[in-house]
Amino acid sequence: MANEKEVLLRVENLCQYFKLDAHTVNKAVDNVSFDIKKGEVFGLVGESGCGKTTTGRSIIKLYDITSGSVYFKGQRICAGTKSYKDAIAAARREKRGCTDKTRLAELDQIIADNRKEIKSAKEDHKNADRKLVNEIQMIFQDPIASLDPRMTVRDIIAEGLVIKGVKDKEYIDNKVYEMLETVGLVREHASRYPHEFSGGQRQRIGVARSLIMEPSLIIADEPISALDVSIRAQIINLLNDLRNRLGITILFIAHDLSVVKYFSDRIGVMYYGKMVELADSEELFRHPLHPYTRSLLSAIPQPDPNYEKNRKRIVYNPIADHDYRNSQPSFREVCTGHFVLCDDAEFERYRKIVEEG
Repeated sequence: MANEKEVLLRVENLCQYFKLDAHTVNKAVDNVSFDIKKGEVFGLVGESGCGKTTTGRSIIKLYDITSGSVYFKGQRICAGTKSYKDAIAAARREKRGCTDKTRLAELDQIIADNRKEIKSAKEDHKNADRKLVNEIQMIFQDPIASLDPRMTVRDIIAEGLVIKGVKDKEYIDNKVYEMLETVGLVREHASRYPHEFSGGQRQRIGVARSLIMEPSLIIADEPISALDVSIRAQIINLLNDLRNRLGITILFIAHDLSVVKYFSDRIGVMYYGKMVELADSEELFRHPLHPYTRSLLSAIPQPDPNYEKNRKRIVYNPIADHDYRNSQPSFREVCTGHFVLCDDAEFERYRKIVEEG
């Protein structure tokens, strides 16, 4: 995608930690940053448990984020405070053994600045414009669990409008019928219940529920993983059609790289809560740099028996593949638009790989 395109969503240093007990914290998402440009499909891939879904749920404010910021249309809608609190704690520890007056003044300023940041973050997070946040909608992974079995399809799709305060029954009915037809269903389906539909039809209902709010961004959380193979292409084609026809931006979360390549403009690869590589779709498949990305790509089956007989799976072993004893990795731009989590030595090696083609 062109760099001049408007950035619709920007995620900065997002951290989502869950406290398991008094001594254990699960870093589900750890210092993840990326942006999504208006009109594009951004694919987020990785194995189960790597933090993809948690990232999507944090963006849509289903979780209060631990640290970092999320900006939508230039406005901060999510903000965490842990990084600021950690900076204050570190400054206070340093003050205990410090006798340099100049340094003490600097530490006091650091504490004051971070207190201001905490106040600002709390205000932005609490007072985020609800109308703006409603422009982000989510399609959930399980089309059965995400639909209330006691509600009719009409009520499920219309729920967002009702919560929004719309009371005109005729207007709601017409919008529901319009959404049903948009996703390939018929208006007679409005009076039925979720159990009367197939998995693919249920997922179409989930798509209709998100579309009725007229979103600018849809977070599609593995929308095809619970469906039969024959139905997956239909849902992907539906999302592609909606993207082209309505100009909707999509964050597409999946673990099937072959699908993501077909559907996405850019792809981010996550591993154990961290973003390890980010690039244009074609560039990522042409020059996979991070060992984990190469491991994922090696697992993609091809419709070629001769190729499959000789295909060698690359196993990713973080301890063997990286040596971070002397320097810690950071997210760096190896070439234009291609970012990789690496240290100095890896950075130089990756640059040579790209230059050699």
